[in-house]
Amino acid sequence: RQPGLRPRGCSAPTSRSTRPRPQAVSSRGATTIRVSGQLAQVGGAAVAEGLSLGEQWRRALGNLVTVVRAAGADIPNIVLLRAYVTDMAEFNAGGAEVGAAWGETLGRHFPAMTLVAVSGLVDPNARVEIEAEAVLP
Repeated sequence: RQPGLRPRGCSAPTSRSTRPRPQAVSSRGATTIRVSGQLAQVGGAAVAEGLSLGEQWRRALGNLVTVVRAAGADIPNIVLLRAYVTDMAEFNAGGAEVGAAWGETLGRHFPAMTLVAVSGLVDPNARVEIEAEAVLP
């Protein structure tokens, strides 16, 4: 994985973090893994009712990392995340809890990322779904 790209003249990506975010992440590798959207499911069951947004992020990221590792890659090989949330105001208010879930799961790895607000997800209890792209080492 190459360092994040921050071209001159481009505004910095919007982030609640004080750490600079890249506009793009470059990588070299022959095989790309595209991980389907992961929810806060455990063992294939429906998303439990009443989970906080931060706990949903932690579980969804944990599921995503499990899939990436099963495919032969690891956290540093993740080059892109796309997260879909059902309530942007809740996401903005829950920044500390979401940040803690990120740190517990991905540590200090910050791939390129897109965050999209959606009207709903496939599981009515889900408030976040996260998909990824990774490059095999």
